[in-house]
Amino acid sequence: MKNKKVHFEDWGLIDYKEAWDKQEALFGETVALKTANRNKMIATEGDEYQEEEPTANYLVFCEHPHVYTLGKSGKPEHLLLDEQGLKEKKASYYLINRGGDITYHGPGQVVGYPILDLDNFFTDIHLYLRTLEEAVILTLADYGLKAGRYPGYTGVWFDADNDKARKICALGVRCSRWVTMHGFAFNVNPDLDYFKNIVPCGIDDKDVTSMQRELGRKVDEEEVKTILKGHIAELFGMELV
Repeated sequence: MKNKKVHFEDWGLIDYKEAWDKQEALFGETVALKTANRNKMIATEGDEYQEEEPTANYLVFCEHPHVYTLGKSGKPEHLLLDEQGLKEKKASYYLINRGGDITYHGPGQVVGYPILDLDNFFTDIHLYLRTLEEAVILTLADYGLKAGRYPGYTGVWFDADNDKARKICALGVRCSRWVTMHGFAFNVNPDLDYFKNIVPCGIDDKDVTSMQRELGRKVDEEEVKTILKGHIAELFGMELV
């Protein structure tokens, strides 16, 4: 039986490493349960069927103090600051276990960490990424902003078909045994100057933007979270609890 219930949690402003550790704990619990269920099936094969214990799903929203993170396929030289520069910017730096290159997280972003057992939804990592992108695209549309995708790249973009292309949402995930962690960073009201200290996602010839910049005004982040959460739930067929 597929469990479509998803526990929604808002961790607020939280240190990146603390959030990473909390993600790892939830991720590890789900992977361990899937392994136990599989072993139970193997042990009882041909005997009386034992029902599997359903795996849990989580959707976490949060915000981080200034931090740069480098994914497994990233290049360290894409961080343009040395240790002293990081101190001056009051920013931290982590090598992490998601896909993708370097990105920035900071105040004014909506960061989303879906920790889902995709066996409860669909086992297609590309569809998973496209569905998260679609939720952001629909959220921007609710504010009158027309965004889309850039062929060959993950994330959500404006004007991807011309030289004004600019990215508003970055994605980077980890998936093991169809359990996901890490996720997306959606620029609502961040200080975009922090992106000047990196080669964002390894792309050195494209701009980065935010809802605040596109709309010319500061945006209510709680309102964005509510709208975005609704689109994610609808697109995945989730029951948020």
